[in-house]
Amino acid sequence: MPVLERDPWRFQYFEGVTCPDDVNIPTDDPDCWNLFPQQNWIYDRLRIAESQGVPCGPHGVKPEKFPVFSKPVINLKGMGIGSRLIACEAEWENAYQPGHMWMQYFTGEHVSTDCVVERGQIKWLRHATGETGTHGTFRFWTIHAATMPDLQDFLERWTAKHLSDYCGMVNFETIGGRIIEAHLRFADQWCDLYGRGWVEALVRFYSSGHWQFDDHARVDGFSIPLFARHSHVPPHPSPETQRLIRTLPDVKSLQITYYDDKAGDDHPMPPGGFRLAVINCISLEAGLAARRTLAGYFPGVELMLLE
Repeated sequence: MPVLERDPWRFQYFEGVTCPDDVNIPTDDPDCWNLFPQQNWIYDRLRIAESQGVPCGPHGVKPEKFPVFSKPVINLKGMGIGSRLIACEAEWENAYQPGHMWMQYFTGEHVSTDCVVERGQIKWLRHATGETGTHGTFRFWTIHAATMPDLQDFLERWTAKHLSDYCGMVNFETIGGRIIEAHLRFADQWCDLYGRGWVEALVRFYSSGHWQFDDHARVDGFSIPLFARHSHVPPHPSPETQRLIRTLPDVKSLQITYYDDKAGDDHPMPPGGFRLAVINCISLEAGLAARRTLAGYFPGVELMLLE
């Protein structure tokens, strides 16, 4: 399998794709850190903020203005753990945590952007935005066919300046058009929504250093999770049920995103819910209908965010 994938429910996107033995394509940040030692500084959020001229500093250096957003400087597993808003100086006095930083608090649209970077030049990108739920959950994500010209222009200029020696995928998280963190990988949850042949183009890119992909037929995609209350871990739906969901209209894939032989606490999940599944589709209405159908195969489970 050409991609270093740790989640077995995402093997479906990469199995059967031919790849040279010496090509490794990471989807997990610890692998990225080891594979790209020249560029792994990108995981230092303090440097990311400084590279944009954003007010920032380590804990112990007092901000001049509030509110600020506090988070770990580097955290490759559970990226958002320990992050919080610090609204005022009184809160700041009790917020110190070693290894944490603060930066200007951004408002605006939160966008995840996957980019193909060829020696500092962005050759392809797709933007995704999330409809948030509660306490770290999402109702669904939209993978946009349309471009965001202002954001694209900013990312192109930043990448040309700071990643001129890099060939590979980059995922940027931005709020209000500014980078809050970056990763030397792509979002593997919805790569099947990037179009037929995209994974094959990805392998060719990591093999040759040149990007070639026919993207003229791109359409909006949607990635829709099914959450339950944190409690017991239910059995997986049967293979027959999973095949049924995958054959519903406009459904591209189904991921059952947990291990049914592990305790709930052994799964990294947001505090607001336990993610059972993700349905990727090219019609929001069809995807929501498929989620309702799938929900019927979890009897006795207290489900969330069904509408």
